[in-house]
Amino acid sequence: MTTTPTRSVGTPLSRLDGPHKVRGTVPYAYEHEVENPAYLALVLSSVARGTVTAVDDSAARAEAGVLAVLTHENAMTLAGNDPELAALYSPEVCWRQQIVAAVVAETSEAARHAAGLVRVSYDEAPHDTRMRTDEDVLERPGSHVGLFGTADGELNNGMPDADTAMGDVEAALAQAPVTLDATYTMPHQFHNPMEPHAAIAEWTAEDRVTIHCSSQGVSDARRWIGETLGLPPENIRLISPHVGGAFGSKTYPQSYAVVTAMAAKTVGRPVKLALTRQQMFFMTGYRAPSSHRIQLGAELDGRLTALAHDSVQQTSRAKQYVEQIAVISRTMWAAPNRRTTHRLVSLDVSVPTIMRGPGETQGAFALESAMDEMALGLGMDPIEFRILNEPDRHPESGRPFSSRRVVECLREVARIVDWDRRDPTPKSRREDGWLVGTGVAVGEHVAPQLPGNATRIQVDRHGHCTVSIAAADIGTGAWTALSQIAADALGVGVDAVTMQIGDTDLPSASAAGFSSGTSSWGASIHATAREVRRLIDEEHGGSVPPQGIDITVEAPMNPYSSQYEMCSFAAQYAEVRVHEETGTVRVPRLVGVFDIGRVINPKTARSQLTGGMIQGLSMALHEAGVMDPRFGQIVNHDLASYHFTANADVGSVEAHWLDSADPYTNPMGSKGVGEVCVVGVAAAIANAVHHATGIRVRDLPITLDKLMA
Repeated sequence: MTTTPTRSVGTPLSRLDGPHKVRGTVPYAYEHEVENPAYLALVLSSVARGTVTAVDDSAARAEAGVLAVLTHENAMTLAGNDPELAALYSPEVCWRQQIVAAVVAETSEAARHAAGLVRVSYDEAPHDTRMRTDEDVLERPGSHVGLFGTADGELNNGMPDADTAMGDVEAALAQAPVTLDATYTMPHQFHNPMEPHAAIAEWTAEDRVTIHCSSQGVSDARRWIGETLGLPPENIRLISPHVGGAFGSKTYPQSYAVVTAMAAKTVGRPVKLALTRQQMFFMTGYRAPSSHRIQLGAELDGRLTALAHDSVQQTSRAKQYVEQIAVISRTMWAAPNRRTTHRLVSLDVSVPTIMRGPGETQGAFALESAMDEMALGLGMDPIEFRILNEPDRHPESGRPFSSRRVVECLREVARIVDWDRRDPTPKSRREDGWLVGTGVAVGEHVAPQLPGNATRIQVDRHGHCTVSIAAADIGTGAWTALSQIAADALGVGVDAVTMQIGDTDLPSASAAGFSSGTSSWGASIHATAREVRRLIDEEHGGSVPPQGIDITVEAPMNPYSSQYEMCSFAAQYAEVRVHEETGTVRVPRLVGVFDIGRVINPKTARSQLTGGMIQGLSMALHEAGVMDPRFGQIVNHDLASYHFTANADVGSVEAHWLDSADPYTNPMGSKGVGEVCVVGVAAAIANAVHHATGIRVRDLPITLDKLMA
């Protein structure tokens, strides 16, 4: 194998799969070809809580083309009863729009029509879907057991403790000459990726099933689906080479994949299901509404003496999901007295899930809005106030950061936007009937290397390398970035590498999420490539043997993971214009400067960063699911009434980064890109709105009614 001295990492390579996607030749989950498929349509509950007492499917079964109607009385028996995964295993209804029946037919049209003919009767029970922070309804994470005994024994998303405390916060606040005590809230938010959630299930033997699905991590999903169906993981094949967006909603498999497999088993042929856009608002998770009380205390010179972040978030009564929404306050700013808490309100709603920048996104809106308010109260510049309170190591663990360049990010964003020329006085700048303001905020997100990754590399006698790992490309460019990493690790050009991903027949991989994908999969590729090169150099005289090389290596754990805190950071800037007469908000400019280690592919990284910033803009100004507590249903459960940022709402979006390798995160020196880009954007916009108008909006989204009131 002839090695090349050129480097692929750091090159702005266009997506290798791009031409195929443009031509429409890339198959997504619902588009894979199977022989003689049937089609599935779902019947969803019309009550938020209760028990199914009867299902009248006679009219549906009489329709031409209908093959079967599944209910809890006739569906195949499941081994697991996780309400997020299992379907039709019980007559109990835990939330509105839960699966209560399913129709299989020869065509999708026949299935949907027949599903509308199924009549379900209920013994309806009182329900509670109102988010609130009353002490009498709050629970500590881990203290609640779901209706089916499915509460997690430990907290979600890698958060080891619900609460942390250092020093005496209350005493420090009582003694501080300057204090802040404010509460910030966020509503329901929904992912809505371009590709809807879909599955095709085909049983290849009595106890073996293949499922084409849209997944952020097929290896983990296979295990969870197997536990539900009562099959060993090796009897399930999940295939998901291309994913049309996910934003966290396809991390955990949901009941639609399981019920598709159940239907295929019932009719003895492949079955296809694609959720409707409306169904995705109830069946695929969401960012839960949350409330954050921030208390800050500072000396007159601006140094923080106390920081408290007490959070409340919604979860499902049926299954507890907890997100680390106050953890950013453990990481960001130095203060000797500190406290963070997480509490839950368990309601009769579907299970929340991960959404881009999980936890830190919500927490950053609260913390960074509060930091802006505190800077104003101290009469300090918001950037200088943050720099003054920059810690030299993690404020709570005491460990050093693998790299932390927050001050450089802030200085660079200030230079780019001419921050020094800014008049800090609110409502001081007008242009043609518009009030103009600017604001900053800082973002952070963990950048871990996750376990459970292995890579197979096959080198033929001509030196061409096939690199296989069950990773996921959710639209981020992973096909391309991993090819670049493999090329450099093997010492060949990208054209000598063929990537294979997204299939459980390949070596296992962790899921795409928490800004861990490239780091975890890339480290695994490096480990196998090192062994390939060792074999060639030490055992085959520097050449590939005639029979080629075929090895699989499990990635070792990062030896530095217990010694350093590993995070990506961002400085976010927003310029806003607020119309004086109508309250309309426009954001003509967003600027982000990021500390993300070595950038593998500048072209795909910039796409990730600007996309996340736009998503933060959408969160700040538009997105809000409205719950009707009378019926326990999100009212605006379609894209006509759930508002999000469109092209006309987006002005200039600039992403810059401090491109230098992190010496401890992974062999590439990279850090996470996909989560940190959304963190802090909403706070920067809210801070800019206050600068423009003098009005502090603490409840997202920032809509004109809150400004005109």
